[in-house]
Amino acid sequence: MQFESVIGLEIHVQLATASKIFSGAATAYGADPNTQACPVDLGLPGVLPVLNREAVRMALTFGLAIEGEIAPTCRFDRKNYFYPDLPKGYQISQFEQPIVGPGTVAMDSPNGKPRTIGITRAHLEEDAGKSIHDAFAGLTGVDLNRAGTPLLEVVSDPDLRTPEEAAAFFREMHVLVRTLRICDGNLNEGSMRCDANVSVRPVGASELGERTEIKNLNSFRFVERALRHEIERQIDVLESGGRVERETRLYDAERDETRPMRGKELSDDYRYFPDPDLLPVRITQALLDEARAQLPELPWVKRARYAGVLGLSRYAARAIADDPDTAAYFDAAVAAGADARPAANWIMDHVAATLNRQDTDITQCPVSPAQMAQLIGHIEAGTVSNTAAKTVFDALWTEGGDIETIIDAKGLRQMRDTGELARIVARIVDEHPEQVAELRAGKTRLLGFFVGQVMRETRGKADPRQVNALLKEALGAP
Repeated sequence: MQFESVIGLEIHVQLATASKIFSGAATAYGADPNTQACPVDLGLPGVLPVLNREAVRMALTFGLAIEGEIAPTCRFDRKNYFYPDLPKGYQISQFEQPIVGPGTVAMDSPNGKPRTIGITRAHLEEDAGKSIHDAFAGLTGVDLNRAGTPLLEVVSDPDLRTPEEAAAFFREMHVLVRTLRICDGNLNEGSMRCDANVSVRPVGASELGERTEIKNLNSFRFVERALRHEIERQIDVLESGGRVERETRLYDAERDETRPMRGKELSDDYRYFPDPDLLPVRITQALLDEARAQLPELPWVKRARYAGVLGLSRYAARAIADDPDTAAYFDAAVAAGADARPAANWIMDHVAATLNRQDTDITQCPVSPAQMAQLIGHIEAGTVSNTAAKTVFDALWTEGGDIETIIDAKGLRQMRDTGELARIVARIVDEHPEQVAELRAGKTRLLGFFVGQVMRETRGKADPRQVNALLKEALGAP
């Protein structure tokens, strides 16, 4: 029997607010344990939560981006369960009345075909603390710094069909929330993570199979690997005559397997009820207008503009558009006069390599977009070669200064005297009769040898396009 998988993701997005969702405690990453948890986060007697307005605005921005239904009124509920890193004994979340209802996200599937994935809902909630199992021998430590950190939980429809597609959707959501500037997207710091719900059923069946939930996946690769293993496991269970149990499972990356954590809870198990300390939230038109005003160009719109209007390849359009800081740098360079395609090539090649080498990101690039545009203009005008331009870029990076001054100081201007270049070409052709004979006999790759000889003779100052043309004319090469 052939089976197909049905997958839905619950993605937890840590909102990029300076303080927590119901208190003024900081949300900065990396603080000493339990130094960023105030009495509200700890649930001490007599304290009252106060809703963070910026968290609401960010949730609305997301809802508008996915064209979701915005609730005119939303409500917070208490989700009751007991765990050491949940000091109140309940989590404040949204159950009956989430802030964002159904919407959609456009994406390309791994086979390149466009897909539309439904979003069931997106709701605000607070994060729990963190249990530390490896700090003390035989003991578990509890760090409550994350308690109360604002989260937007995004629940997809069960529209995903393969592990690869699920990983691509998680990646698309990562691009979206970073573009919206509502989350830094740092997976290593836990800024985004997801739970994956998966079931299998016979191909052609309409009824869903029993599902399991894989908790706390924090990388695109782990989403794909965990789902692949769990799908294979469920198929093995069914083919051996067994029954898939509804349960929560954990992915072990070292063993590349999922294993049971606990039985899967249902909503009734959490005894949801409206939080008596928080009033329902009414979404005003002014707040909606504020969120809409901060809505940037969305990733799929940006990719289409880069490819359709600016003429970038599909690969380059995605590579530039999918990082909002890179896209901002690219847009500024184009606005300053750079031709889009060479600008994209420079950013993906030499700029990216330099950033990698320096272990930094493009927001810290000392070469401004305007300087990048000027440098590309010099290449297009034939003032400097592409190789010389890299020397100029590196000098700008390390020393700063003026492009024209660097070109002159380093003697990088290309030869403008066509007659002198033609004489050099003629001399080099005369000095290598054997290679000339081989090239004319069909060994056309030797043209590169002659180009190299001319560039060496001119110390890289010759225009390679001009050198190619003169060599072909002198050699009678096609």
